[in-house]
Amino acid sequence: MQSGWNCHGEGYVNPANPNVAEINSKELEAAARTLGLELHVLNASTESDFDAVFTKLAQLRAGGLVISPDPFFTSQSEQLAALTIHHAVPTIHYNPEFVAAGGLLSYGAGSADAYRQAGNYTGRVLRGEKPTDLPIQQATKVELHINLKTAKALGITFPESILQRADAVIE
Repeated sequence: MQSGWNCHGEGYVNPANPNVAEINSKELEAAARTLGLELHVLNASTESDFDAVFTKLAQLRAGGLVISPDPFFTSQSEQLAALTIHHAVPTIHYNPEFVAAGGLLSYGAGSADAYRQAGNYTGRVLRGEKPTDLPIQQATKVELHINLKTAKALGITFPESILQRADAVIE
């Protein structure tokens, strides 16, 4: 995807949300092992942590950053996208709002699918079904969003085959 990606990256988790942080850390570490990458998991739970984390990314000479799915990070998409560009770190988030705010990539179900599923569950509970009887469901669709303006600022080019598969490309 880009020349210059090195063989280590960083994962970004929120220790103030320990259940999600632990699951995401384990998933990131497993994926890194599978790909033969070195991974450092960095923590941020407040806006003031962001600058320190991005400074650490520069010190580690990170090839990229994966921002874990966390409501706090989603709410800070604009600030994280700006830091991505300022520190020239290719960054991916699960939520498309990150890309709309200027982030490089998003890959995930996004909020719309999660809200739809929550609405379906709520409706079933309101009709009298027991929450413990409802099946666990996963996202029915994942989407890839790419911000080409950010890619250009970071010196990244995407093959046409990836751009054609993307659900949204911001130019």
